[in-house]
Parts: sequence; C-alpha cells; structure tokens
Amino acid sequence: MRPEPSKILFIDIETVPQEYGWSGLDEQTAKLFSDKTRFEQERNGKSAEELWGDRGGILAEFGKIICIGVGSLHREGGELKLRVTSFHGTNEYDVLSRFADLLSRHYDADDNWLCAHNGKEFDFPYIARRCLVNRIPLPRILDIGGLKPWEVGHLDTMNMWSFGDRKAYTSLALLTHVLGIPSPKDDITGADVARVFYEENGLERIATYCRKDVVATVQLYLRLIGKELLPPDRVTMV
Repeated sequence: MRPEPSKILFIDIETVPQEYGWSGLDEQTAKLFSDKTRFEQERNGKSAEELWGDRGGILAEFGKIICIGVGSLHREGGELKLRVTSFHGTNEYDVLSRFADLLSRHYDADDNWLCAHNGKEFDFPYIARRCLVNRIPLPRILDIGGLKPWEVGHLDTMNMWSFGDRKAYTSLALLTHVLGIPSPKDDITGADVARVFYEENGLERIATYCRKDVVATVQLYLRLIGKELLPPDRVTMV
C-alpha cells in the first residue's frame, strides 16, 4: 500500500569536502582518507590526492552538508500541489539543526516517509552520520537501527526504478530524460557544487539547483506510481 502523498517529505542534499584542496588537510585526515580509498586508488590508478576532489564531499567522514532541499505535496481545491524550500548555509550544524527540527515537529509519526533519489545509499545515511558528528539527536525517521526493513519509512526513486536489479546506479538526470520529465540540470551539476561553493561563493546558486532536484524527484516519484506530472503552476519554490 502506497503512502499518502502528503505524508512524504521529498529531499535532496548537496555536499562538499570539508577542505577544498588536499593541501588543507592535516596529516592524520589525509592518511585516513588514503586508507579508506585505497582500493579505489588501485582500481582507478589515481592517488589519494587526485581522488579527494571526486570523493571528499561524497564520504560523510570527510564531507559536510551545505544544503538540504525539501518538498511536500498537499491538496488544494482538489488539485495536488508541491511546495519546495531549502535549508542552506555555511554552518553545517545550523543546516542540520533546522532540518532535524522540521522532521521532529512534522514527520515523527509512523505513517511519515522520506523520499530521495538514491536516498537509501546516500542522502539518508549521510544526514544521519553528519547529525552524529555534530552531536544532533537523530530524528525518529532517521533513527533506523534495529528496525526491520518494512518498518523503515524511506522511499528511494532509484530503488523503485530498479525493480530488484541492484547492479547499476541510474542517475536522476538519466531517468528524467528517459521518462520525459523536464530536467533540472539547466545550470550546474553535482560535479560543479564544490567549485561553485568554494571558488564562487555561490551558495544561493547551489540552493536553487538543489530545490530543482527536489522538484525532479517528486515528478519522478509521481511518474513511477502512474500519476500525472505536476504542471509548473502547481509548483511553488521559496
């Protein structure tokens, strides 16, 4: 039985390395990153320093969250509408605290769900890990230790598309293209986020990109459950 759409919070996160350049790392952090990525170095023929730009922001132990986009569906006058906003800033503790407060206040019941693209492998565990690093109590919906799979309120549009096939990653950009959903990739991509953040001080630009990804994830979810896409006049971004 599918969740009621108004009970789902759709999310997307943007992350960057804690230090933009390899030279900014202290000796112990550099060694620990090298140890963690040893097999990737061997497989790809790259040094730890070369991998830092690609992997530093992807691994929760070495990255940080600068933006969390959130979207919620509601019915108004019989029509399904979407409201999207974001928590973003240079202070990760502040970003996570505001997001955790939203979850604790409005998404704390058994029938609440989180949904993200590749959320089960990336967004949900990354947020939980960074909450622990920042000593922020885990909201109930993220505190899944010891729960049975059917007790976890997490939806993943990539997982929905896989139909049990776990062999390959399918990007949001690819699925929106294949399924005829307007693409959010009209400015930057995930590969640009660290550069835009550190070199251009472009946090607002990143936040806009993140909110667009939330819209795309919602549209993808609706498409995957056989519903019509939302027209632009039913989407509000604030």
